[in-house]
Amino acid sequence: MQTVAVGSLRVSRFILGGNPFSAISHQGEHVDRRMARHFTVQRIKDTLRQAEGLGVNSFIGRADNHIIRVLLEYWEEGGAIQWLAQTCPEYGSLETSLDKAIYNGAKGCHIHGGIMDHLLHQRQLDDLPKAIATIRSGGLAAGIAGHNPEVFRWAEKHLDVDYYMCSYYNPSHRDERPGHDPNAAEWFLEEDRKTMTDLIQGLSRPVIHYKVLAAGRNDPKDGLRFAAGRMRPQDAVCVGVCGMDRPAMLEEDVELLARFGQVRAGSGFGTGGESTAQPC
Repeated sequence: MQTVAVGSLRVSRFILGGNPFSAISHQGEHVDRRMARHFTVQRIKDTLRQAEGLGVNSFIGRADNHIIRVLLEYWEEGGAIQWLAQTCPEYGSLETSLDKAIYNGAKGCHIHGGIMDHLLHQRQLDDLPKAIATIRSGGLAAGIAGHNPEVFRWAEKHLDVDYYMCSYYNPSHRDERPGHDPNAAEWFLEEDRKTMTDLIQGLSRPVIHYKVLAAGRNDPKDGLRFAAGRMRPQDAVCVGVCGMDRPAMLEEDVELLARFGQVRAGSGFGTGGESTAQPC
């Protein structure tokens, strides 16, 4: 599988996402609970091994004790996938998440998209350069995520990072609280997807595209075809998989997006293509 540069890292064009492993479905509490029951430590490690076997070299997951424990076991058993850590809103301070990422083997770290949306709304962005410097001082690639396009317009003027994580959708406002509320109404609007993907074309940093399948709401063929058409040669895509009902989901979707990537003239996908996977 092809790789792209993220700071000093080489990252596979498909990055395995960790939301299902953390029971975050964006489909309501009943699906969250089903994910929590399904994804035992063993099943998470099995999924990581399957991803590595398909050429995926990177995983994005929360910098919390659950994900760290799983990854430490996985690496101890010979796993080699590299971890790009996402900060956790519930810790209350960025420093806690950054310390956990730095001291537990992450190769990159980014500020959670809900946190960035929240800080932008609250006009509390002054400490972001310090947080990015902390990530870099630990030897990690540094980035930010966001659902609101204004996050990246601000970052282009004020922040020096190695990568952006751009959500295709802005499904809930994080004005008052940065964390995800599983009981809150969410919306996945075509105009939000168009606004973000148009913005991506002019951003100065590599972009990891995420929520490309609208948390399982988009048909995989349509969603992956769309993503393949908007990814630049320096970009990657991150999607979590939840194969409770379709164990072959990851492999099927790797092949699907690779095919869409190959038909793009001059896209940079080449014969190795790009891979992704759909959530449940």
